[in-house]
Amino acid sequence: MSTTNTPTQTQDLSKPWLLYLVVTLSGGAVMILELLGTRIIGPFYGVSLYVWSALIAVTLIALALGYYIGGYLADRLPSIRLEHLLLGASGTTAIIPFIAGPVLVATDHLGMRIGGFTAALLLFTLPLTCMAMVGPFAIKQATRAMEGIGRAVGSIYAISTVGSVVATLCLGFFLLPNFGTRVILFALSGALLALAVLVIGLNTRRDTWLGRSMPVVLLGSMILSLVLTGHAHSKTKAGNFTVQHEDESIYGCVRVVDDEKNKVRLLLSDSSVLSAMDLVRGRTLLGYKIAMGVLHKFRPGASDALLIGLGGGHVARELRAQGLTTDTIEIDPAVAQAALDHFNFKPTGLFVVGDARYEVKKLNRK
Repeated sequence: MSTTNTPTQTQDLSKPWLLYLVVTLSGGAVMILELLGTRIIGPFYGVSLYVWSALIAVTLIALALGYYIGGYLADRLPSIRLEHLLLGASGTTAIIPFIAGPVLVATDHLGMRIGGFTAALLLFTLPLTCMAMVGPFAIKQATRAMEGIGRAVGSIYAISTVGSVVATLCLGFFLLPNFGTRVILFALSGALLALAVLVIGLNTRRDTWLGRSMPVVLLGSMILSLVLTGHAHSKTKAGNFTVQHEDESIYGCVRVVDDEKNKVRLLLSDSSVLSAMDLVRGRTLLGYKIAMGVLHKFRPGASDALLIGLGGGHVARELRAQGLTTDTIEIDPAVAQAALDHFNFKPTGLFVVGDARYEVKKLNRK
């Protein structure tokens, strides 16, 4: 019987390189989401062992679910294809910036451990599970096209791992310091969406392409409209608190927040308070910084000082008020800039931005 009129759909592995590309990007996407999790949860729960444990546990849970569900669907539901998994991963990744705030607020009362774990579970389980489902589908299709199941499975796992390694290095060394969490999340969603389009385009007949591409068009349009209308941006005002400045560095999310009711300005790095300033008098509200202003009494003849860790610059200001020229070393460029722009810090000595473990060796002074 002739098969020319049978509306069968071409398997995705008609082009093995395409399958390898899908596996590589999905493996990299898993690591990107896991690492970005610290930036999303960190401002609420801090980048602590609790948060890392929660994210690793949620990643493993999602991988286990994805492997099992993906294997089941690959055997039982041939109508589900790779582009469906990529669409699911793209959509659930794109909604993270929109739901992160409400999820973190809702889980805050649960405490550091349970709250951090629950937040990670709610935010990342779905996209990570969709990405993990790619593996069983890829293995299923690879074993149809290549001789030897062992070689097929080994190739899939090896390529996925290579993708994870490359994505980890690119994220930590280049992407995150230059673009920030939200941009990377939307770019990752867009990359998965584009990959779904590629899979559909290369493995679909022209007369059925439009029908299979419609979910991609709808999802892309929805994400684009939300981004363009500003819904993806974090809130700059909540109650009496206003975010005056927000920046990301490789060390954390740095924010300058004004408590308008109490006339207080806070400098935050993730969930840590680096400085608190009275907006009326311009003085620090942290007692230990005031206490450090009397250090000169232990060295009456001293004329200069070295401060490691700038914060809002209040300690340097206290020492300057006592006649001490103060050299400062701050590791986080975002913190250093916030001190200059929002806390009236003016250097009286050397102003160094870098790791003090190395920078202090370059100073020719005692």
